[in-house]
Amino acid sequence: MEKTQSIRCRTEFAPLKEVIVCPANHLHIGKPINRAEKQYADENIDKVVATEEHEKLVEALKEAGVRVYEIPAEEQFPEQVFMRDTGFVIDDTFYIARLKSNVRQGEEQVLAIFAAEHDKPFEHLSIGTIEGGDVVLAEDRVYVGASGRTSKDSLKPLEANHPEIEFEWIEIDDEYLHLDCVFNPISENEALVYREAIAPSDITRLEERYTLIDVSKEEQFHLGVNVFSIGEKTVIALPINKETNAKLRAVGYNVIEVPFSEIIKSGGGFRCVTLPLLRSE
Repeated sequence: MEKTQSIRCRTEFAPLKEVIVCPANHLHIGKPINRAEKQYADENIDKVVATEEHEKLVEALKEAGVRVYEIPAEEQFPEQVFMRDTGFVIDDTFYIARLKSNVRQGEEQVLAIFAAEHDKPFEHLSIGTIEGGDVVLAEDRVYVGASGRTSKDSLKPLEANHPEIEFEWIEIDDEYLHLDCVFNPISENEALVYREAIAPSDITRLEERYTLIDVSKEEQFHLGVNVFSIGEKTVIALPINKETNAKLRAVGYNVIEVPFSEIIKSGGGFRCVTLPLLRSE
């Protein structure tokens, strides 16, 4: 397949140039599919507030010089705002994911149509299930979360396409939805982590590469790990996670706080709602 430099990502933290998002117009908790939704099912989502929060995120991205593609929200997909799961980029290949949850299946086709219309070449994955929230980039390595939503056999075509990259399977407690909710590299040698959700042997391996910045149980629930890096040690984070944000600032990060309290009721934060297409190196 022909490649294009309008598609390239090798890390989670290089300067962001292009990203896909989807408005939160139809975000709604139907049958809860994660622990956050179980807690907020009765209260549910204020769609007006959720839409406003998402618009503020888009404004922050544009102010940072990022080109933002907004995919139309479709009413039959209440979780569509969480664009990260429907696709991901490894090096210069844009993959359409394979979603496990029934309520989300079909979002992939919408993304594929949108990508084709915007001249963004992509590849479909055809083995197992894999969601972008479990795919974490680290240059010569890709960490993949054993979340229950991503199956190990899905790695076979990725390993075949990227023989120069080592794919590491990370065991996590599937209560925590995806790997990016408990582990998120923010530089070459620093990463946010909620270590209680990750197998001890995997924590040991991660400690060999990163200085791990611990996130508390309370702030993990409020998606403290799930910040979104836009480059130059700048991250977008929730105001509610004061302890984590203070830790980041203490080691030199510029933390842009954007309200997101309504959207996180459905279990996803800033990394979950963004699908990077291009990061400069």
